[in-house]
Amino acid sequence: MTQAIQNDRLIRAAFRQPVDRPPVWMMRQAGRYLPEYRAVRKQTDFLTLCKTPDLAAEVSLQPLDILGVDAVIMFSDILIPVEAMGMHLELTEGKGPVFDTPIRTEEQIDKLIIPDPTEKTPYALDTIRLLRKQINNAVPLIGFAGAPFTLASYMVEGGTSKNFAELKKMMYSAPSLLHKLLDKLAEVITIYLNAKIEAGAQAIQLFDTWAGELSPQAYAEFALPYEQKVFAGLKRTGIPTIMYINGCGNVLEQMATTGADVLSIDWRIDIGDARRRLDAAGFGNLALQGNLDPCILLGSKETIATSVQEILGKAGGVGHIMNLGHGILPQVPVENAKAFIDTVKNLV
Repeated sequence: MTQAIQNDRLIRAAFRQPVDRPPVWMMRQAGRYLPEYRAVRKQTDFLTLCKTPDLAAEVSLQPLDILGVDAVIMFSDILIPVEAMGMHLELTEGKGPVFDTPIRTEEQIDKLIIPDPTEKTPYALDTIRLLRKQINNAVPLIGFAGAPFTLASYMVEGGTSKNFAELKKMMYSAPSLLHKLLDKLAEVITIYLNAKIEAGAQAIQLFDTWAGELSPQAYAEFALPYEQKVFAGLKRTGIPTIMYINGCGNVLEQMATTGADVLSIDWRIDIGDARRRLDAAGFGNLALQGNLDPCILLGSKETIATSVQEILGKAGGVGHIMNLGHGILPQVPVENAKAFIDTVKNLV
């Protein structure tokens, strides 16, 4: 018999069930703003940290122990499965991800493998199993992956980009090539997330961070079908799914058709307006996550509390997971992060 989660607010809110208060956690909550995280990082490089279950579990748990968040998200990186496909990845916090041989040809795409997560990324699954033991069902454990379009952006650009020129060149000069890459990525990510669910992940978040850079027409062709393919392929009875897009305002109603239970939105769109738009479009059954501007955590505790309360008032109570509109910044004081979490928790 499966043990019940003691604090299951996130699960219930994701399925639009009543909660005594909204659940709260933060994207990138295991990170550089925490001195405890920085102490672990001094011991090892970023990729090794991702691939060492004991250390990955340790930093994953820090926000639970220090801040009292309502969910743990496993520490990893969205490009881990891409590396497993056969691309050489270098990852540093100062420079970001670098692929030394960006995807340009069909031959390169054909050479990419469909990795078996148990063989190529066993450390990710071991981290989940270890976390489940250590959390002991106190709160849900979130597993995640990058969506095909966002992963393709790094693979084609060779790293981060300001204008995605190489990716969009492929979109508009060789769309069939990009579709071939996206389709393969959708298969890889579906297998990868199913392995995480089997290992014990109790919620799933898909990050399509850069899909907000697309026009609605381009989103409908190059991002949405592959998000839908991933969600449709998940074996996830009772496990809620969350879809995040940074800059989602121009594709919100399309985003609602991904198959996710929860739409995680950035701070550029008013959460009350998002709720009204979704209701009007027939998507009132979906929950929302977000959407405090991460930079507000650089302000005063009074400003944080006021901003949080404003969002909570507009979100409507049922079907809302409080979060930031993007990942927490390294410059945020720990006491401000705690003030954010405590503002929500003190509603009880």
